[in-house]
Amino acid sequence: MIPTDLYSELKENGTISAESFEKLTEKQRSPLFSLHWELKTLLYLGVMMLSTGLGILIYKNIDTIGHQAILAFIAAICGGCFYYCFKHKKPFSRELLKAPSVLFDYLLLLGCLSFLTFTGYLQFQYQVFGTNYGLATFIPMLVLFYVAYEFDHLGILSIAITNLAVWMGVSITPNRLLSTGNFDNNTLIYTYLLLGAVLILAAFLTEHFNFKKHFRFSYLHFGVHISFIALLFAYFNHYESKLAFLWLLILFALAFYLYLDALRHKSFYFMLLVIFYSYIAVSILVFRLMDTMNNIGGMYLLCLYFIVSATALILRIVRLNKQMKTS
Repeated sequence: MIPTDLYSELKENGTISAESFEKLTEKQRSPLFSLHWELKTLLYLGVMMLSTGLGILIYKNIDTIGHQAILAFIAAICGGCFYYCFKHKKPFSRELLKAPSVLFDYLLLLGCLSFLTFTGYLQFQYQVFGTNYGLATFIPMLVLFYVAYEFDHLGILSIAITNLAVWMGVSITPNRLLSTGNFDNNTLIYTYLLLGAVLILAAFLTEHFNFKKHFRFSYLHFGVHISFIALLFAYFNHYESKLAFLWLLILFALAFYLYLDALRHKSFYFMLLVIFYSYIAVSILVFRLMDTMNNIGGMYLLCLYFIVSATALILRIVRLNKQMKTS
């Protein structure tokens, strides 16, 4: 933004008139407000509402339209979107690649959502993959990851990661889920611990090899949440055994690694996540210790702990935020 002193100097030199000076200073006082993110949000909501509306329309008129016609209609939308995107896409790059236009970005998202609807409808109505639900989620997952990397789309990458989580959960326990209606807690915990580790490793590798390193945030975002939540569930699932404290030790080790990583990248968001989950783990240990006292004094100490620790935690977060901004 041009400083007002420059306008004053130009006015004194006679380069601009007094009227122009007033207009420029008024514009300086009232800068334009960017609606970039508001418009992008509305456009994303438009794509989602369009997909939802089409689904409702098809559901209410399924008897009169027919399944083949519905599948052909969805395939036409999906094919048209991908045809446009492949025709207008930029050459592949390992670095950040911006979309050629706003329309391109949203047609790509609509094409992927239509593809997921098509495969889901095909499996539900015609059982193309039989009872192999892992394959029914694996194929869309591969397509989504390919599209995310080929077109450099963070939104589709997030959908692909979500699909990866669904695939890992479904492919490991489908028979047990269908036969008993219950998941094996240990199996799910180990599955999602593996998923969290894979996503954190993907975040590290994408930066290490400088291959779409702007995808690092998405991988790490999902990986951190999944890993910490799975470790907490593992602790509670083994609450009465000696393994419970081992899971908390793993959690603290992961927290220490992510803490150093957040400091290195000056990422306040991931620092906040590490502090939040570490605080939960410490509070679990304190609560368990106070619970063994089994008296009114333990309850008072527990209340005092939460008051003091919450205050200290807030002060620490504020201090860390200032340090990261100034460093």
